[in-house]
Amino acid sequence: MKKTVARLPRRHQVLLSSVCAATLVLLLLPSEPATASRHSAEPELEGEQLILGQRYQLQLELAAQEAAVAATSEPEVRWSGYQIRSGDSLARIFDMMGFSPQELYKVTRDKQSERLLRKIHPGDTLRFAQDPDGELVQLAYQLNATDTLIISKTADGYVSEIEQKAVETRPAFAFAEIKTSFWNAGIDAGLTEQQIMSIADMFGWDIDFALDLREGDEFSILFEKKYADGEFIGYGRILAAEFVNRGNSFQAILHDNDRYYTADGQAMRKSFLRSPVKFTYISSSFNPRRLHPVTGQIRAHNGIDYAASVGTPVMSSGDGKVIASAYNNLNGHYVFIQHGERYVTKYLHLSKRLVKNGQRVKQGETIGRVGATGRVTGAHLHYEFLVDGVHRNPRTVELPKAESLAKTELPRFKDIANQRLAVINDNKRVYLAMR
Repeated sequence: MKKTVARLPRRHQVLLSSVCAATLVLLLLPSEPATASRHSAEPELEGEQLILGQRYQLQLELAAQEAAVAATSEPEVRWSGYQIRSGDSLARIFDMMGFSPQELYKVTRDKQSERLLRKIHPGDTLRFAQDPDGELVQLAYQLNATDTLIISKTADGYVSEIEQKAVETRPAFAFAEIKTSFWNAGIDAGLTEQQIMSIADMFGWDIDFALDLREGDEFSILFEKKYADGEFIGYGRILAAEFVNRGNSFQAILHDNDRYYTADGQAMRKSFLRSPVKFTYISSSFNPRRLHPVTGQIRAHNGIDYAASVGTPVMSSGDGKVIASAYNNLNGHYVFIQHGERYVTKYLHLSKRLVKNGQRVKQGETIGRVGATGRVTGAHLHYEFLVDGVHRNPRTVELPKAESLAKTELPRFKDIANQRLAVINDNKRVYLAMR
């Protein structure tokens, strides 16, 4: 490069040196701050020069501004609650909360509101929402764990609706072994009273819960537990159950029609109940050569005595027609019922008869109450079962066969039954292995 410059004429060398010097001077001079123009929809920023690296406060978009203004302009609502006490009335509650009788009248003009608010009772809570002027804009009343009555003020007056929480059901399992009594076994297994009675009703056509149960009998159930917002709110249906009584296994599975069937699709419900009273202690069983407790003579005891307190309800064990409802010195107050052509059931020593001759009765209908009338030594029900005029043991007599599901329903039902019984068996094995 130097050799090339040296070969140039003198005047060219001078000119080249001058250009280089000028260029160097321009590079070393300070420049103006760098700027950039910004195009904006805001008039106050139009054409403004923006300095790089400096922060600017940007305005909200028009929609966001309007939303913020609307939010700040909404009237504030104040909520307050009132827990109902004994002796409270709606009029008193509204007055104590600062609302006029006219507001109460307007609220209860809605028929649903008026009907449901009449059902308030001590311990319930009413929640009131007021605007800044003190007017009632909404009232909430929780009816149960899932339903809440919401009463809202509108341009046309107060209107109500039922707000419902979504309910989730989860399967649960329980196992119990009878040691002292069926009832105690159920309680020890964590079952509710309603669940225990449901099990007795479910198997009441096959098992006499007052007489047939023995220590060592066991039962397992698969049932529903209900949840709302993740919180337990109660129990649902029993989906399936198994009862082992004296080595015999009885199974019941719930079908879509809310009836229980055996695993092969036969209805659990039969023509007769094994026992006409709820499970209680039985003082005497069927014995055709029993020594009579009053006369001391051998006399056939063609029935079963159910020892129960006076007033215990007595049920008809099957559908039928009352053929006798009367009193005599031997039987006391008694009721006889004809069931079709072949069967008759008799109920003796009642304290009260609740049916009349010729009356039609349904299975499970209360026909009288336990007493101590006639020739007896204590309060009890004497129950007899006759087939073709011959006394038969109510505990062991073969009852008419149960109905079956329609053939078209059986495949689907059996799939459900097999699944639920498999769950019961798996849980039972785990439970027994952990004991």
